[in-house]
Amino acid sequence: MARRALITGIEGFTGRYAAEALAARGFEVHGTSLAPATGPGWHQVDLADAAWLSAVVAEIAPSHVLHLAGIAYVAASDIGDMYATNIMGTRNLLVALAAAPPDAVVLASSASVYGNAGGDGLDETTPPCPTNDYAVSKLAMEFLAATFADRLPVTITRPFNYTGIGQSPRFLIAKIVAAFRDRAPVLTLGNIEVAREFSDVRDVADDYAALLESSPRTTVNLAAGVAHSIAEVLALATAITGHHIAIESDPALMRGGEIIRLVGCPAKLRQLVPASRRRPLEETLRWMLG
Repeated sequence: MARRALITGIEGFTGRYAAEALAARGFEVHGTSLAPATGPGWHQVDLADAAWLSAVVAEIAPSHVLHLAGIAYVAASDIGDMYATNIMGTRNLLVALAAAPPDAVVLASSASVYGNAGGDGLDETTPPCPTNDYAVSKLAMEFLAATFADRLPVTITRPFNYTGIGQSPRFLIAKIVAAFRDRAPVLTLGNIEVAREFSDVRDVADDYAALLESSPRTTVNLAAGVAHSIAEVLALATAITGHHIAIESDPALMRGGEIIRLVGCPAKLRQLVPASRRRPLEETLRWMLG
């Protein structure tokens, strides 16, 4: 019997790479999108419409589900929409799946649920302490998913920051890459001393595919264990392109509740996915800068 994967939010940045990773493993890939379907196996649906969503899920009859759809931009202006999409949209999906349970369900939460826990190597036992609405919505989604544990084989992932070609320039690395690619003279940023992991989206997509296949039914960080400050990213981009950009600081870009340092422990991921890898940031930036 063919393995049929459903990716919610397939039209998004991560969804397209996850589709490629799953297809490479022999899955028949389907996806949902809020916009009209433009790809083979894509289906238009609004996660807020429970009846519509249930009908689409029944039509696809997936054996494996990767839930990526949601509002992922921390500074999104419509907070109500963020909560509705990330929590109720997920609930509608889980209800629809429970009618005919698939072999595996992987939900994308976020490492932002750890907040300013401090230090390096945050692992899955670190108590969540969200500091912004996006993180709160994701943690609430995790608690919601736990109520379906007796009906669905749910794995929760907490991805740390990642980037790659196709990411919206609303996100920091993509914004920096666009500025260097366009040879911009000036770039306005917030706090360049914040430190993050910046994994490659291709590696994260491979992790999603592997976890769908193994269905460990646990919570796992998608982490590299290595962080870079924004100042380091700027230095790498300068070295790669030979272009120097004047950096201007804008206090308006320094968000309240901003996490200063976010570095995860990849030990559990490597146990569950021994083949998991992380490309060096310089390799990813060279790929993005073309």
